[in-house]
Amino acid sequence: MYTSSAVVSSQAVPRALGKGRQTKALIIDIALRTAAQLGLEGLSIGALAEATGMSKSGVFAHFGSRDDLQIAVVREYHARFEREVFMPAMAAPRGLPRLRALFDHWMRYTSAELDTGGCLFISGAVEFDDRPGPVRDALAHTVRLWTGALERAVTQAKAEGHLSARADEAQVAFEIHALILALHYEARFLRQPGAAERARRGFDNVLARHGERG
Repeated sequence: MYTSSAVVSSQAVPRALGKGRQTKALIIDIALRTAAQLGLEGLSIGALAEATGMSKSGVFAHFGSRDDLQIAVVREYHARFEREVFMPAMAAPRGLPRLRALFDHWMRYTSAELDTGGCLFISGAVEFDDRPGPVRDALAHTVRLWTGALERAVTQAKAEGHLSARADEAQVAFEIHALILALHYEARFLRQPGAAERARRGFDNVLARHGERG
């Protein structure tokens, strides 16, 4: 009896864990789409329970608090952003080609997000810029990871001789980031035609001003 029950238990636990992970992934996916439309503050256990057809206690079992839910959404957004923006750009040669690829993928991702609610990095910053706490910390951490990667790409472009040796890496990254913020504002809020083209011209202007060669 002991051996039999142990075998059943050892088989059931992995299945239960797998189902639990799938359920949690489903909840996060729905929460991410909800946050894209309503913001991170628009998330609630009750709303997700209704959207998933689960009980509130069932949703709550996967997240100890609303903060935990919001942080899980931030991390999932970052993981998707990394897969769709950062990793594809890494296939480009070091230096200016990689920096251009980062900007192009970032711009396309931002533009694609316009159809589904916008960039969580941008909307989340507006929601949590003056609100200290674990959600703000998680969001700021993911944004710093990305801007750090962007700055490293600028540094590599300098090392390859594609930008002036006098170029300030932090300044170049700041100006590129500013173009994405302007693109999001112009295209999403003001619905201005040609915003993407202006962003691309702005990127070329940044490179020219900081000594692009070749």
